[in-house]
Parts: sequence; C-alpha cells; structure tokens
Amino acid sequence: MESKKIVIDAMGGDYAPEAPVEGALLALEKDPSLNLVLTGTKEALDRCLQGKTYDTNRLELFYATEVVENEEHSPVDAIKKKKDSSMAVGLKMVRQKQADGFISAGNTGALLAGATLLTGRIKGVQRPALALILPTGETPTLLLDVGANMDPKPAWLVQFARMASIYYQKLYGVESPSVMLMNVGVEEGKGNQLAKEAYALLKQDSGINFKGNIEAREVMNAGANIVVTEAFSGNVFLKGVEGLAGYIFASMKKSLYSSLITKIGGLLIKPALMGLKNQLDPRSVGGTPLLGVNGAVIKAHGNSRAEAFVSAIKQCSRFIDTHVNETIEEAFSKSSAD
Repeated sequence: MESKKIVIDAMGGDYAPEAPVEGALLALEKDPSLNLVLTGTKEALDRCLQGKTYDTNRLELFYATEVVENEEHSPVDAIKKKKDSSMAVGLKMVRQKQADGFISAGNTGALLAGATLLTGRIKGVQRPALALILPTGETPTLLLDVGANMDPKPAWLVQFARMASIYYQKLYGVESPSVMLMNVGVEEGKGNQLAKEAYALLKQDSGINFKGNIEAREVMNAGANIVVTEAFSGNVFLKGVEGLAGYIFASMKKSLYSSLITKIGGLLIKPALMGLKNQLDPRSVGGTPLLGVNGAVIKAHGNSRAEAFVSAIKQCSRFIDTHVNETIEEAFSKSSAD
C-alpha cells in the first residue's frame, strides 16, 4: 500500500480541536500507511496532544495563527484575508504537493472557496461539486451537488455526472453506473428550464449511462447509482432526509417506551433498530469529497466526533489510492481534445 500524507484541519467542526486530533491518533493506529498533518494554533494542538503518545515520524504539526470560524460573514473573504488560517495552510500544502489530501469539518463555504482558489480546479472542469454517498443498501447512491453550486448552468450538471461516474466506478467497481436527474416528475420535459436543458445534454452524452429523471421519493430506494441535481435542491433534500430520520427514530423511541408490552417488544427489535441507525449515521461515511479540484479534498460533517474523522481519513485515503483525480483529469483532457 502506497504511503500518503493527509492534512487535517484541527480547528474545524463543532468539537474541534479535540475530535480532529483524537481522530487522527486513532487513524494512525489503524492504518500503518498513513502520514498525517494537523494544522491549528499552537495552543490548541499542544493542549490536545499533551500526555499523548504517538509516532512523531507519522504525525506532523503545522502551526497556524488564524482560524476560519463557522459564523464567517463572507467565507470567500475569510479565505482571502485569513491566509494563515488552519484551513488555508492545509489547502496550500495540497497545492504545493506537500500533501495528497485535506480534510476539514469547518465552514463549508470557506472550504469550497479555498479549494477552488488555493488548490485550483482540474483542467477542463468548470465547477467542482460536493458528492455525498447515501446509504441506500447494497448499491449506495451518490448524490451531487449538495452544497457547492446553487445556480449552475446545465453543462455543469453534465460534468458533475461524468466526474461522479468515475468516482462511483472507482469506489464500487461498477463499470457503467446509472445516472438520473432529480426532477419533479419522471417524464422527459418535466421541471424548470435548468432541468429540461440538463436532461437534453445528459441524454446526448454517450459517456454517461443516463436513465432519465428520478423523483426525490425514489432516491433512497436505490433508484439510481448516481443522482444529479443543483446544490439548492440537493442540500434541501439531504437535510430533509436527515430531519425525517431523526423524527422517525425519536417517535419510535417514544412509542416503544409507552407501556410494558411495547418496552418488551422494543428490547426484541433493538438490535435491528441500532443496525439501521448506524447505517444512516453520517459518521460511517466520514465526509463529502469535492470532485473537480486538484487534490483529495473532503468536507467532514460539522458535528463529527473522533470516529467520524477516522472514517473521513479512510475515505480520503481511498480517494487517493484509487487515483480518482488522475482519471477525471485524463477523461476531461480527452473530451477537450475531441
């Protein structure tokens, strides 16, 4: 297994710096091929690592003097002005080939801006996209975009589909993954102008296994390997699913504790419910890759704990090992030459 170096933003996320630091230490124990870098303020990193034992040859500390906060008024300005932030420092390391990948649970807008401005886009890619793996059974569904492009052009959605097809093939070995467009109906000609124009372009692209439209209610039923949409709809869909799942589990818990009989029944089905809950837990996935930028950039969930960072590091490592970006770059260079 190839040795690789991944940078972790220790100041990003609701439970920073403890969760990123603890996750990094756990990941080093589990994967001997890893070399990690923690970026953060000296005070925060020294405090979290005090009394900890770790291999100093495999864990490097890179001190930063600034932090990009979750409440930044302008994420783009935060990246431009806070040039010595833990996020900017880590992204610059990727750009300068001092590291192979970067992970942050911090401000999403700032990470998107930083990855685009500091690491740059793969040649031929018009806009990068956030691609999220949905736990839809034996054949997971890749949904994008879930946060990067609120008002995309139809051609961008085609590029998202092409990049996602490469990523999905690398992840699951599916040679020609199916692609569908999220829409308000399954018939051709449905939706707004963006959906109609994107449908026509997707249908014409011979390099995409396009299967038509899919309604939101069918996405979690593994209706397609890849579902393409713009970031507004993708993000609304994602948060709606998260909210519904939380409501269902809370309601079931309340019902199961309502009487002695339901409590007994609850004990019998508890293992199955816990298995389902773990399957839907974002910590099991780790994060969302930003497809289309130079370097493996992973956006971890804002409320990630240590184990979630372990999953994000594993995801980033696999992204690097399977040469996703190199394949995207090759594919896009060929299409531009045709």
